Amino acid sequence: PLHAVLSRRRGKVLTDDMVEGTDLIRVTANLPQAESFHLAPELLKESSGNVTAPELVFSHWEVLEEDPFWIPTSLEEREDFGEILMSGDSSTGIKNNALKYIRAVRDRKGLLVDSKKIVVAAEKQRTLARKK
Repeated sequence: PLHAVLSRRRGKVLTDDMVEGTDLIRVTANLPQAESFHLAPELLKESSGNVTAPELVFSHWEVLEEDPFWIPTSLEEREDFGEILMSGDSSTGIKNNALKYIRAVRDRKGLLVDSKKIVVAAEKQRTLARKK
């Protein structure tokens, strides 16, 4: 379960060693910082409590090779990656981790995220009357 959680969060396992004199396994892995939020509860849940609390230590920065604002423009790119999902949006429908991280940070800070509508069904909005 540990390796499944790490791979789901884009982690790369570096070493997987037994601790001498115990039945414990020490796993060393690289994990993106944005994917490390709520890691300990997920590890406990997936392993039924067998995985102890992870020790997270910063290792290095690594640049993502993805352009978060890339939009398919040519006919060939549109055939390979699909059309733009929403007009005026920088979303393409492909799995873009850089754009996902930008949107998560903006959402966490309470800033406008281009994939969310500000007003949904404005004609249906009404003022609620107070019961007397």
